[in-house]
Amino acid sequence: MNTFSLGRHPYVELCDLLKLEGWCESGAQAKIVISEGSVKVNGETETRKRRKVIAGESVSFNGLHITVIA
Repeated sequence: MNTFSLGRHPYVELCDLLKLEGWCESGAQAKIVISEGSVKVNGETETRKRRKVIAGESVSFNGLHITVIA
């Protein structure tokens, strides 16, 4: 299971998560794929680019899956 640790932060913005994980080459590209409806959070399509992803939530894109942990 792939995980992303928030460390001491309460959340990570969805566009930043895609960029940090290397799923998108840039923040701009991440925002485009999110707005196109290609990203799911907890199994539901998410189009809010700056959605706050918190511990316990899962994100999937293009066959890749990650769970956010504290």
